[in-house]
Amino acid sequence: MRIIPSISLRLRPLVFFLSLILLMNGAALAERKAADPLPSWNSGQTKQAILAFIKKVADRKSSDYVPPAKRIAVFDNDGTLWAEQPLYFQGLFALDRVKVLAPQHPEWKERQPFKAVLENDLTALAAGGDKGLVELVMATHAGMTTTEFEAIVKDWLATARHPRFRRPYTELVYQPMRELLAHLRANGFKTYIVSGGGVDFMRPWVEKVYGIPPELVVGSSIKTKFELRDGKPVLERLPEVDFIDDRAGKPVGIHKFIGRRPIAAFGNSDGDLQMLQWTADGDGPRLMALVHHTDAEREWAYDRESSVGRLDQALDEAKSRGWVVVDMKRDWKRVFPFSE
Repeated sequence: MRIIPSISLRLRPLVFFLSLILLMNGAALAERKAADPLPSWNSGQTKQAILAFIKKVADRKSSDYVPPAKRIAVFDNDGTLWAEQPLYFQGLFALDRVKVLAPQHPEWKERQPFKAVLENDLTALAAGGDKGLVELVMATHAGMTTTEFEAIVKDWLATARHPRFRRPYTELVYQPMRELLAHLRANGFKTYIVSGGGVDFMRPWVEKVYGIPPELVVGSSIKTKFELRDGKPVLERLPEVDFIDDRAGKPVGIHKFIGRRPIAAFGNSDGDLQMLQWTADGDGPRLMALVHHTDAEREWAYDRESSVGRLDQALDEAKSRGWVVVDMKRDWKRVFPFSE
């Protein structure tokens, strides 16, 4: 009966020693994880180039040091921060809105491009081109106040599901890019979205998803008008294009709304080329990067021939000028927050 307590006493130092080792190993593992600001990125030249750039411009002892006021990084949204297939998500929002509003517009059953949407005729919809797309956007995005539109966007994002992944669209964001945004801000950068998407479509949700406040979003817009309704001030959204923040419009938008040339720019398509060119032509250290969609299994693989997010001229220029090309399949351990 006395043997058990005796053995127990003898084992106590061993148990304590083993517990201490486990605690030390766990702390070391946690420290290693904390030390890597981009855990969803695979080790390699791409990750090294990005981290090296951020380190040198934030280090006061570096010859490439950039003051915090000038540490501006701009990001495209569609295809760069979140997915964009099979159609830009704002386009899918517009299609859903047509179906919601259709009972109020019986004439749409025989009128293109609305007829194509209601009949799910993608060929006829594509045949309408940019003109048809603009008509859809004006019919579904205007004729309401900015407050009403914000509520509609939030409700759609809360209820709509992606056709492939069956998840909310705000879960189709790229985890590696969210880590990059956080690491940039931790090193004194101000991070902006500069997107061809609608500014009022993005502003209701980007702060929660990316940590980017609405005032740091530059995007396309329609005209708005101030008026009093029953003594209450509102902004009415009008069916007129105000600004298109795409291609050559992106540098214009940066100059107009930001007022400083960025030192880092991230995109994924030819629509971002001029933004990267504008960034590259500034003085001092620069970082230009393209997200190349190469992972058909975890996401999609597309570039030069894609009708959505085409990457052709920008890819050639990136290679010739030594810009960073992020190969999704090679460089990312995981794509979405919910993926392994």
